[in-house]
Amino acid sequence: QVHFVESGGGLVQPGGSLRLSCAASGFTLDYYTIAWFRQAPGKEREGVSGISGRDGSTYYADSVKGRFTISRDNAKNTVYLQMNSLKPEDTAVYYCAQVYSGSYHPVYDYWGQGTQVTVSS
Repeated sequence: QVHFVESGGGLVQPGGSLRLSCAASGFTLDYYTIAWFRQAPGKEREGVSGISGRDGSTYYADSVKGRFTISRDNAKNTVYLQMNSLKPEDTAVYYCAQVYSGSYHPVYDYWGQGTQVTVSS
């Protein structure tokens, strides 16, 4: 069974940085597209960024372009999300999932516990 474990969240001041990790177990994520999502209180879950397993190409939501960078380390079976210049509106629980290539459509309707990111002074 596929499992993702998200970590790296925390409380950070506006303008600060965090690096989130998404560790996969139960499968090798080398060839799969993995995306980060977030869900703020009272809002629907939204796609933030994705990275292709085939060629490493990346895509981002407009709200995070230029501030967030997604990357992967296949040797560690982990995908990262480097978040810089954080804003209060980035506050949310962040999740990762396997998605269909180039999209934010999850392959499985299964979500881990996520990691909380809070941006506040």
